[in-house]
Amino acid sequence: MTTVRGCQFPDELFYDVANNMWYREEADNIIVAGMTQVAVAMAGQLVAVTPKKPGRPVKAGKSCATIESGKWVGPARIAFDGEVTEINDVLTEDPKIANSDPYVAGWLVKVKSESWAEVKPTLIPGSQITEPYEAKMAEDGFDGCARET
Repeated sequence: MTTVRGCQFPDELFYDVANNMWYREEADNIIVAGMTQVAVAMAGQLVAVTPKKPGRPVKAGKSCATIESGKWVGPARIAFDGEVTEINDVLTEDPKIANSDPYVAGWLVKVKSESWAEVKPTLIPGSQITEPYEAKMAEDGFDGCARET
């Protein structure tokens, strides 16, 4: 686990730093996608998560879900083309799960992607995330993730 300004980044994941998204490979070209701890910390307490429905196509750079918090509404942008195969029903029922557990219970969608092999090298492995996220946080004026007390 790598920590940058109090925000955690599991080493086994791949990150799209510009869009604050993470990805985990599963079997059969299925990729699990979610928001980083930075994304949920910046958004604040989530109040709604509306993912694309299973069977729907997603395009690189476009939304795979709409995220809503008390201070922000916007897209969760995916890094690759594919088709949504599963959504996280638990998260849609209780969006706050992403605030407390963004990397396990708070995943957004699972996507079958034939383009993953081409996109994967453009993403940052968790073990190399410190410098890119330090620069992104500085650019965004984000001090870091609040520690729970």
